[in-house]
Amino acid sequence: MSFEKILIANRGEIACRVIHTAQSLGYRTVAVYSEPDADARHVQLADEAVCIGPALASASYLNMEALLEACQNTGADAVHPGYGFLSENAGFARACQEAGITFIGPDEDAIHLMGSKRLSKIAMIEAGVPCIPGYEGEDQSDETLLKEAQRIGLPLMIKASAGGGGRGMRVVTDADEITAQLKSARQEAASAFGSDELILERAVMEPRHVEIQVFGDRHGNVIHLGERDCSVQRRHQKVVEEAPSPAVNEALRQQMGEAAVNAAKACNYVGAGTVEFLLAPSGEFFFLEMNTRLQVEHPVTELVTGQDLVAWQIKVARGEPLPLTQEQVRLSGHAMEVRLYAEDPAQNYMPQTGPVLQWQPATGDGVRIDHGLVEGQEIGSHYDPMLAKIIAWGDSREDARRRLLRAVEDTGLMGVRDNRQYLAAILRHPVFASGDATTAFIGNDFANDPCLTGADLPDSLWALAAMLISRQHSAHPALAGWHSSSVGHQPLQLGCQDEERAVSLYYSQDHIAVTLGDSTVRLAHTCQGRISVDGITREYQMFQQEGQLWLRFMGHTACFEDRTHAAVGGADQAGSGQIRAPMDGAIVEVQVQAGDAVSKGQVLVTLEAMKMEHSLKADCDGVVESLSLKAGDQVKRQQLLVNLTPTDSASANAS
Repeated sequence: MSFEKILIANRGEIACRVIHTAQSLGYRTVAVYSEPDADARHVQLADEAVCIGPALASASYLNMEALLEACQNTGADAVHPGYGFLSENAGFARACQEAGITFIGPDEDAIHLMGSKRLSKIAMIEAGVPCIPGYEGEDQSDETLLKEAQRIGLPLMIKASAGGGGRGMRVVTDADEITAQLKSARQEAASAFGSDELILERAVMEPRHVEIQVFGDRHGNVIHLGERDCSVQRRHQKVVEEAPSPAVNEALRQQMGEAAVNAAKACNYVGAGTVEFLLAPSGEFFFLEMNTRLQVEHPVTELVTGQDLVAWQIKVARGEPLPLTQEQVRLSGHAMEVRLYAEDPAQNYMPQTGPVLQWQPATGDGVRIDHGLVEGQEIGSHYDPMLAKIIAWGDSREDARRRLLRAVEDTGLMGVRDNRQYLAAILRHPVFASGDATTAFIGNDFANDPCLTGADLPDSLWALAAMLISRQHSAHPALAGWHSSSVGHQPLQLGCQDEERAVSLYYSQDHIAVTLGDSTVRLAHTCQGRISVDGITREYQMFQQEGQLWLRFMGHTACFEDRTHAAVGGADQAGSGQIRAPMDGAIVEVQVQAGDAVSKGQVLVTLEAMKMEHSLKADCDGVVESLSLKAGDQVKRQQLLVNLTPTDSASANAS
């Protein structure tokens, strides 16, 4: 089954990752892109590139007809789907086969079977793979589901059969909530996946999420390449992944690996796949699902096995046997990965948009950065907010953790807010460092971390920002290097997102003293890009654009503004009643209409952006004055969505 040219039906870091290996094996590559991705990195790396439609994923990266036409026009005779988009779409695998194009992935039947949580669980039970007791029957009536939920008992897990990523998933701990949660899960499942089919299971509380990398070929061989621990999750979305798992010994690895291989054999699996398990505190493990594609976190397996899994995929797709037998697989050292997202953890993980003003991925021994970024590109709201994967390998888990922590802190990104401080705080946390984190870690052990409140920026960062901003506006000679004998004083009002601080700069002959409340920071210039802070010299990086100062210092990155002369009491302050879109997106639901009286905190509009839904709430008690929205409308960042007349103002007008 030979092919000469591979089209990568994806974008971002995974498209770049596949292009790299395909080209290293001598293949010509074809990138596809939507209109806003015309200058993206994967487009620049590929040998050829084809525009497949506008920004909307359904009209481009999910458009099978456009992808197959791109194959025809370029002569591509193989397709690698990456992950996400059409990677687990049985219809796309079938369409490629019918067009005479090699689909670098499993067969249609395996994708279809494992794409249904209900059907896959039935198949796993028949194959003897450990499964959580529950209900996966065909009768999906409300009466039957309620009856089965009561039989299974609490705590109860409700899952969308066709789901993934936490959508259509509910944990119920109160019997009185079962009916409402079943209805809610059905609605979300139908909206997200086009199917409201559910399965029910007894919830395993505070487990570990451990998955096994499997590989099969067309010669009947199926092996596993060890496990990955993906227990650090937020809302069922993985945040940190590592291999091997700190909770798995050799005996348990053999048991879980054998179960995963049996799962793959049960569906005649070919190619790369991942069998996910829940590992209970008791040591029991239960089948969760099988992902019929290359996983986001595959690099940690590559680093501990020394194997290129994309190369394996390509070789299996052209009919070759697996490169190794089970006995030849060796695990060496430890690897960890974190996902760099354009999101703000301090603002309830709100996805962020903006330009990439500066991008400097970390380097160093054992460090690997998989990304699809180029400076100057715009991070929009149409796709998943993951920007890159930061990965590190070490001889031990502690070596890998320390290397990864440094790599996270040393990676530079300016222009769009991201979650680096959040990731670094997780890697530093003693529960994670000890290897004891479960799926409850973020909710239980990490819920009150300062990085989630925005209160983690050190005074030294504010002081440096004040010095650099004052440098823009002042001709005071001390700012050019502090060699003047002059002294002076300058007050500033600095802003960083929703926080404002009053600072005062006092210039002396050899330094600047910056006061922030009761704190004073002494700054002295040393050389370009380095600053002495209270006698300790450190490196910093900055980028200035349109009145904003992006600053990276001591592992923190933040955007500052000089608000010294800003107007007070502007219309968009908190409590103003003007509800604006926090990002580009699409309206999912409008819950109010003109004339409605609303309370502060009440949900007014649901907005979808970057594959996530966001509830926009009233910032004051009031009356809806104007509203011109409907479901499906596309909106731009800072667009006025709802205008409220605050209750006091409404009462005054009425009188």
